[in-house]
Amino acid sequence: MPLDQSFVGRTYPPTAPYEVGREKIREFAVAIGDANPAYTDPAAARALGHPDVIAPPTFPFALSYQAAQQVLEDPELGLDFSRVVHGDQKFRYTRPVRAGDRLVVTVSIESIKSMAGNDLMTVSGEVHDADGEHVVTSLMMLVARAPEEV
Repeated sequence: MPLDQSFVGRTYPPTAPYEVGREKIREFAVAIGDANPAYTDPAAARALGHPDVIAPPTFPFALSYQAAQQVLEDPELGLDFSRVVHGDQKFRYTRPVRAGDRLVVTVSIESIKSMAGNDLMTVSGEVHDADGEHVVTSLMMLVARAPEEV
């Protein structure tokens, strides 16, 4: 059964604050193989005008995916997670994520479409800092594959 269109626009409670640490940024940069010194060296980051090291552009995925668990586990939505694959990911930045940020993510269901028996659901994660300032919006498209006929 297709996902219910009435869920479009549903917003879930904000997450608890996540404190971004230099070591987490360094570990992430190493994991993705990006040697940009702005991710590991505070002096290099300051030389570029940042107050501390900054995170690689895809770093917020970890926070936004964790926040999206509220959507995935919503019993009213009825999503069969065993059939879900990650279809797309985009980020819209106001500013880079920085070491020392305390970030909160609020997720919403942006769209639900059915195509060839598959459900395509876009979930947005609005990421704000401790002052309530927007940092980045994460847009994640999940595909709930149609059940295979036997």
